[in-house]
Amino acid sequence: MTTDSVPTDATVPPRGLADVLGSYLLPGAAHDPRAGLDEAVAAERMGLGAVWIGERYDTKDLPSLASAVGQVTGHVRIGAAITHPYLRHPMVLASMGQTLQSLTGERFRLGFGRSAMWRWRAYGAPAPTLRSLGDLADILHRLWSGETVAYDGPLGGFPRLRLPVVLDLAPPPLLLAAVGPKTIALAGRAFDGVILHPLLTPEAVERSAKLLRDSAEKSGRDPDSVRCIATVLVAPGVSKADEDEAIRARSAGYLSVDGLGDAIAAANHWSADDLARYRNQQALVELDGLPADKQLSRKQLVELCAGMPADWLPSGAIAGEVAGSARRLAGYRQAGADEIILHGVVGAKLGPLMRHIQRVGA
Repeated sequence: MTTDSVPTDATVPPRGLADVLGSYLLPGAAHDPRAGLDEAVAAERMGLGAVWIGERYDTKDLPSLASAVGQVTGHVRIGAAITHPYLRHPMVLASMGQTLQSLTGERFRLGFGRSAMWRWRAYGAPAPTLRSLGDLADILHRLWSGETVAYDGPLGGFPRLRLPVVLDLAPPPLLLAAVGPKTIALAGRAFDGVILHPLLTPEAVERSAKLLRDSAEKSGRDPDSVRCIATVLVAPGVSKADEDEAIRARSAGYLSVDGLGDAIAAANHWSADDLARYRNQQALVELDGLPADKQLSRKQLVELCAGMPADWLPSGAIAGEVAGSARRLAGYRQAGADEIILHGVVGAKLGPLMRHIQRVGA
């Protein structure tokens, strides 16, 4: 693939359901980050409306990848889902954001998340709080508006922050990853949208979207100005092995994590007793709090799913034939999702689904 110019044979911007769908680039570990450029070009040609980068601090450096993707694509939206505060100074984030907006033709979105405590203990950095995340959004919005900012708070002490050059373009929308009600409400007050965690049911997405927009309205903002982006585990029309990897192994890991699994269950109105029984399986008890997805094999993770209620995964993820999968995705849209990140199978394995959606004009 040639990466020194925007492809001339890129598809025209997609419409309908396809335009609100996006997928991750370089899922998991990336041993060749250049492959992400081919994936982005393929996603655009496939008709997806967005590509998303889940930053890792090894070979998945967010600004490097987003900039490169912007040069080899023509219209697909490019999002960070997600990166973290603290590891970059607010001035660096402000500079990075407006530079990427320019380089991508205003197609960039910057998503933040809180991550897990193990990361902050390992990195020797403070864990993000709701206050620090809200403060960061405020600082970035003010810097991109041309203000000089003085700040003393949980992010640090900044006597005088100012961008010497503010570009004449829209700043990148700021998004916040969330699953619990307090974080969703913060997104409505201080951010431009929310990225919901995978494994939520359409009903949970509907409740989350309402909370997001109610919070925006109570803060004096236009509720229609904030975006609700659902992340949905999908494995349409693939083998059982692919379905196991895309949905069952991931779900087993999510629900095993203290705090995260509880928040997912609460959002879905799933029984806390059922979650406790799931976590009481010997393989999880023996981990003594270590993350299951880092310690157990894929086979072990899939086997853990037998300890879940039978309706959990079918209600919070999408698998099976492509026509039914497309209808389920449309249901997430009807529930209030402005966009959907397809999380599960990626790349060419999404081809049959996208061809079906383009063919029926959904």
